[in-house]
Amino acid sequence: MEPTITIYCKNTRSYHEVPRGISLIELKERLGFQLPYPIIAAHVNYKVENLDFLLYKPKDVEFLDASSPSGMRVYVRTLNMVLACAISELYPRADLRIEHPISKGYYCTLQWSKDGDNNAETPVLSHEMIAAIKQRMQQIIAENRPIYEEEKQTKEVIKMFAARHKNESTIFETLGNPYCRYFRMGDFIDYYTNVLLPSSGYINVFDLEPYQDGMLLRIPNRKDPTQLEESIPQDKMFSIFREYNRWNKLLRINNATDFNIACKRNKSFEMIKLAEALHEKKVAQIADAIAEKRPKFVFISGPSSSGKTTFSKRLQIQLLVDGILPEVVSMDDYFVNRVDTPRDENGEWDFENVNAVDLPFFRQQMHDLLDGKEVELPTYDFTKGERVFEGRKLQLQKDTVLIIEGLHALNPCVLPDVDRSLTFKIYVSALTTINIDNHNWIPTTDIRLLRRIVRDYKYRNFSARETIARCPSVIRGEMKWVYPYQEEADVMFNSALIFEFAVLKRHAEPILQDVPKFCEEYTEAHRLLKFLQYFIPIPEREIPPTSLLREFVGGSSFRY
Repeated sequence: MEPTITIYCKNTRSYHEVPRGISLIELKERLGFQLPYPIIAAHVNYKVENLDFLLYKPKDVEFLDASSPSGMRVYVRTLNMVLACAISELYPRADLRIEHPISKGYYCTLQWSKDGDNNAETPVLSHEMIAAIKQRMQQIIAENRPIYEEEKQTKEVIKMFAARHKNESTIFETLGNPYCRYFRMGDFIDYYTNVLLPSSGYINVFDLEPYQDGMLLRIPNRKDPTQLEESIPQDKMFSIFREYNRWNKLLRINNATDFNIACKRNKSFEMIKLAEALHEKKVAQIADAIAEKRPKFVFISGPSSSGKTTFSKRLQIQLLVDGILPEVVSMDDYFVNRVDTPRDENGEWDFENVNAVDLPFFRQQMHDLLDGKEVELPTYDFTKGERVFEGRKLQLQKDTVLIIEGLHALNPCVLPDVDRSLTFKIYVSALTTINIDNHNWIPTTDIRLLRRIVRDYKYRNFSARETIARCPSVIRGEMKWVYPYQEEADVMFNSALIFEFAVLKRHAEPILQDVPKFCEEYTEAHRLLKFLQYFIPIPEREIPPTSLLREFVGGSSFRY
């Protein structure tokens, strides 16, 4: 009699007796159900597995399509491999570099090896080259080439990749594992941080188009994967990424491998000093721009855990150096009373909604200040969920500038009838500028999530599970109320520090390891733990007390 196992399928909400050793794709066909979009992966005991994964023990299984975050990651990773393969076949001397997310896609460049040496140059990609790459991608997809996950001794994998990726150190060199896995499609090999689709034929929605001096890889819409994400202009955001990539070159760090090698050579303290100096220089430049314009209002906005508070405090110091008297107003103090807070579609308090702020009262006080009147500023009691007044009064002087910090500070509806010449807008976010390697980027949301997990545990008594559980609603709020106004900013400040993953690792790993393996949040905890393995930890004693990172890991000289 054929041995069987019991599988619980979360999609059908039922148990199923199936042959031991059945693959996920065979299980899907046996159960015969459909998701809104094609199934491309599954959660097996809350870990992401590809459809070729074999089941030998009882498991919980949830099949995924591209409308889920895990499913979309699998799709995009596979799309990246198709792109890399196409470039390898058309331009054998070129190495693809997926630089960073931008305009709801991914900005990519090519690095070319010169004949006879290891120097590399990055020429502007012509429209004809990009069209040829796209056409070859379509051919690879039409051929439905199988994708295999393979594993060999690390020294053999390093040799295999060294023969093809001449411009890049491989992450295998610093992981310290005796065996490493990689992916193969025909004769083409590549490395990715997690699972891929079973074959290239699963890719059905993508585009490739010119962007700046490179190209933009466009991906499916996260709500409707049958459609492309709508490309949006993000010229200011692109310039910030470009600026920080230049800073990385000063540090001679292109990826996690370079970073780990530098740390092993005792260069971590040097990197900390230079990264912090570059931050301070940028803050000083922003203060100088404010001093030159002499606005009355400086608006500072950005997504959760972007470091807005510490940035504001450091900006105040630089403004004082320029002879400007800064006064800070937090928009959080203008929240409506808890009972009046709008609710989301699930009936939960929607604190990210702009209408969670008492806009009429805020506008009235700002206009009174602009007219030279004295006002009593509110303070929000988050325990009671009420606005209170504690005697803090303010009247603007000639050299005073009002710094207004909050989630909605860049939203034009906040102060719609104030002359734009009286305002200066700053967008703050942690825009990761170091990648795992040329084909594996780090999502910009990951650094903020890790910051938030560490801070919530340390200062707010929240577990990693609780923080992760709140993430979807926070992200929805940012997508609706923050990101659309990024390009409204006069300047952008990237609060990411090149060394912070190696510091956050020490704090985050034990917190993440406490997330139970039987809950939905374990999927994200497991993904973050796998990601952190790519960085070796470094001590934080050289990080100055004014560092933005101190807001999250502790030891700051600022009062919060």
